Amino acid sequence: MSVSRPAMADPNSGPVSIPGPIAGRQEVRCAVRFPLSLPVVLSSMSGELSASTRNVSASGVLFELDEELEVGQDIRFSLRMPGEVLGSSHDVLVECEGRVVRCSISNIQYLAAATIDDYRFCEQ
Repeated sequence: MSVSRPAMADPNSGPVSIPGPIAGRQEVRCAVRFPLSLPVVLSSMSGELSASTRNVSASGVLFELDEELEVGQDIRFSLRMPGEVLGSSHDVLVECEGRVVRCSISNIQYLAAATIDDYRFCEQ
């Protein structure tokens, strides 16, 4: 099963506007973020890279990693989502495809934000 442009937010609530770090700039989020630290391997044309998630939503992920990612870079990754987050009695493996939309350094690690353009639930 493959799904494009998923949404977990309440469909009746509409987009959430959150003040950005720069005065006058706002970031619009359409999906609820879950603060999850999950191990992940990112795959791209340039190889594989270990990372962990900082937060996850139906439309994107924030990764913590040791190397910088190029904005616009296509990536693939799999997440083992905890059942309690999904309302399931067991964990679910989700294979995702997306692209890097932002990358910055925070202390000693890079933070890379990526969209989830497509995902599929894997049989367990």
